[in-house]
Amino acid sequence: MVDKIFDRSNVVYVKNVPGKGRGLFANISFKLGDLIERAPTWEFDIEDGRFIDNTGLLEYYFARLDKGVTSNPPAWYIVFGLISIVNHSFNPNAKIIWTDEDSGAWASIVAIRDINVEEEITHRYTDISGYPSNINFIE
Repeated sequence: MVDKIFDRSNVVYVKNVPGKGRGLFANISFKLGDLIERAPTWEFDIEDGRFIDNTGLLEYYFARLDKGVTSNPPAWYIVFGLISIVNHSFNPNAKIIWTDEDSGAWASIVAIRDINVEEEITHRYTDISGYPSNINFIE
């Protein structure tokens, strides 16, 4: 069995993390401000969300709470890329930056501090209160 599964770019790889499932890891060093990945998204509404919440996708979609989006409830997105398996941390080394383009919304994950080779890439989930109580967030 393969221990690491590399992306085509070979700058990141996916590996199982005990207690968390799959996670994204650095295969190269990233400096503060470096773009790690950029991915297209699909926005869905509250009706779709009620259905999605009953599937395994619950743990993989994003609530968008950036300043440019003022919807209440927040906008929700499926992110098509490795960003979708970046695990949560209360002390993250990366963050999600949203951009809107003619082709739709895009999510980018950017280093907020230097990240070493073999280090797990993490970000702080913005919608923890929306998860069922049986999901535990561990460091």
